[in-house]
Amino acid sequence: MRWTPPQRWTGVAWPVAQQSVAAVIAWLIAVRIAHHADPLFAPIAAVIGLNVALGRRGSNVVHMLFGVLIGVLVAEAAFWLAGGGVWTLAASIFVAMLVAAAVGGARILRAQAAVSAILVTVLGHPEQGWDRLADAAIGGVVALTFSQVLFPPEPLRLLRRAQAKVLSSLTDGLRMTADAVEQGDRQRATAATTKLRNLRDDLAELSTSRAASARIIRHAFPWRRRAGPVVTERERADHLDLLVGSCLMLTRTAIAVDGPQRFPLAAIIRQLAGELEGLAADPGDRSVRQSVAERADELARWLVEHGGEVPAQSALADAYAGIRMVAADVMMVAGIEDEQSTTTTAS
Repeated sequence: MRWTPPQRWTGVAWPVAQQSVAAVIAWLIAVRIAHHADPLFAPIAAVIGLNVALGRRGSNVVHMLFGVLIGVLVAEAAFWLAGGGVWTLAASIFVAMLVAAAVGGARILRAQAAVSAILVTVLGHPEQGWDRLADAAIGGVVALTFSQVLFPPEPLRLLRRAQAKVLSSLTDGLRMTADAVEQGDRQRATAATTKLRNLRDDLAELSTSRAASARIIRHAFPWRRRAGPVVTERERADHLDLLVGSCLMLTRTAIAVDGPQRFPLAAIIRQLAGELEGLAADPGDRSVRQSVAERADELARWLVEHGGEVPAQSALADAYAGIRMVAADVMMVAGIEDEQSTTTTAS
């Protein structure tokens, strides 16, 4: 999917606004309260501290401040030992980045160590190194205040947005499967299989959102006492990996069904796609989840009751088993307990 410029602007406008305001506030604090003449590091630190993915801003600030400290110390030592000059600059950058790599290795840590060493060496005022460190601390505190207190990210929104993306792709994949089964089209079936396999990128994004949500409830003060709903949502999201796998298995087994049995089978697969579409529209709506789970439960029970009419070793029996597995995973994603979904899929 290609994003138009207005869509890109909409997605970044709020984070950019936060960074801009934080930079100005950090500058004003450094000038009017700390009485620093040219507090370059204060606004820079505020912007850098907020310029990462949600859920990583706190650790980003810590790495940044540590990098500034390393760069200032190394550059001050180099300046007093060898004076200014290009070789002092080169040595400061080299040593600062080596030290940063040795103590942590994060890219922002190495980058900030190098930048700090460059500024201290090039500007030629080593006595101002500690002022720059103080400016960086001011910017870091402002960034932390913005990211952890005033505008902490919403872990539930992050999780549900990632879940909705996976569920929407699953909906498309199952509809492609239904079309392939109904028309007996192997080429369409291959396209559906490819669609479902390509969900690994969406699942990777979901995994990133799960990790970010865990960091947020650990570090963002407003969410520490509201961790319960986030943990529950993460547990639901964990089951999407299984749901993708069961949908892929259903596609593979369903396409092997031939004859007039293809048409009712395609209708059932479309029904499952419709349930996933409803869940994708609002993964956080309790009534939607309950409704989807109930219909998936009814479908699975109907298949169990009528499964005896289907030959055990037939392609249709394999497809029915795949549908029951998808229904069970849908119920898990919707929040149904393990015991109920397991009982539902028993043959």
